[in-house]
Amino acid sequence: MNHMRLHRNLVFSVIDGLNLIFNEGAYADKVVEKLLKRDARWGSRDRKFVAETTYEIVRWKRLYAEIADIKENYSRENLWRIFAVWATLRGIELPDWNQLAGTPTRRIKGRFDEVSKIRKIKESIPDWLDELGVAELGEDVWTKEINALNKQADVILRANTLRTTKEKLKALLASLEHETEDIKGHPSALRLKERANIFKNEAFKNGFFEVQDANSQLVSEFLDVKPGMKVVDTCAGAGGKSLHLAALMENKGNLISLDIYEGKLRKLKRRARRNGAHNIETRVITSTKVIKKLYDKADRVLIDAPCSGLGVLRRNPDAKWKIQPEFLDKIKDTQQDILQRYSRMVKSGGKMVYATCSILPSENQEQVEKFLASNDDFTLVEDKKLLASESGFDGFYMALLQRK
Repeated sequence: MNHMRLHRNLVFSVIDGLNLIFNEGAYADKVVEKLLKRDARWGSRDRKFVAETTYEIVRWKRLYAEIADIKENYSRENLWRIFAVWATLRGIELPDWNQLAGTPTRRIKGRFDEVSKIRKIKESIPDWLDELGVAELGEDVWTKEINALNKQADVILRANTLRTTKEKLKALLASLEHETEDIKGHPSALRLKERANIFKNEAFKNGFFEVQDANSQLVSEFLDVKPGMKVVDTCAGAGGKSLHLAALMENKGNLISLDIYEGKLRKLKRRARRNGAHNIETRVITSTKVIKKLYDKADRVLIDAPCSGLGVLRRNPDAKWKIQPEFLDKIKDTQQDILQRYSRMVKSGGKMVYATCSILPSENQEQVEKFLASNDDFTLVEDKKLLASESGFDGFYMALLQRK
């Protein structure tokens, strides 16, 4: 028996959060961020309960709804039933609140064993996604992969070599009571042995590290940048990869970070200041002119393309419910369009990386093949398909191409 005591105000917060996510289309991370500001008296354990329970129920929504026998209607009453399933499966004793009255605990456990035989319910995914996974990866690989994508991700740090070394960071974090370990084949990565909120500590405020998945860290390394080069990060976003590139370039040369969203680039500028990355210049893509200005100018180009995000479901479980099949068709057109246009920034002899955080060949190898078929001045040097089920980290794809 799990002797956790359920506290009314924490559970009510979770229910409110789920209502926003399931019924109002709000993003889970934004909702959790808001919930955590709700009550200044909550300690770290209270906040952990709210955050992790909300994510857990978002992740297993279909499984829990199936067990609770709920059809696609997430009324408050139904949300309480789903919550009761979560608590029961975790062996938590239910308090005698009227919202939880009449919970059929024994039936819940029996139903769990029953429905766990069906992959799309056991792994809690929509039918269309299960069919797509099988079609693209085959039954065996998909079964393993979707299982891995439902596991909670470790917290991985990237030591910012502009400010410190991995060894120094490790010692500093240990002195702050955060034990970390190295990860083979990931030169700047450290894994936190225990999950913790590390954004509060001095090491973070001084820009010694960023939080970044180990496989995500491989993308910038794959681009093979050297200090002094002209490098363009075409879909920079809030700049996780730009910051890594700046470190690999040792702040020498010129790194141009582009994005269509000005807000994201503003965030990147703030992060760059904290990281001590001085060779980054941000430019908002307001028109095609911004891109054309850079044609044939770059030694290296990174296209970290917008994608389905299926490789990072461990971090964004609500994406399972937000993505629609139509979105996938649209995003594939966007990917090909970006590849065709942005590749022209690479100068002759230069290199580019096309990367996604997806595991689907149709967003990955097939896009590269299609691109190469119509651009004979590029060749594929090497590509990597990183599956969560094989690596233990996020699912990624990266292709290194060279212009003749």
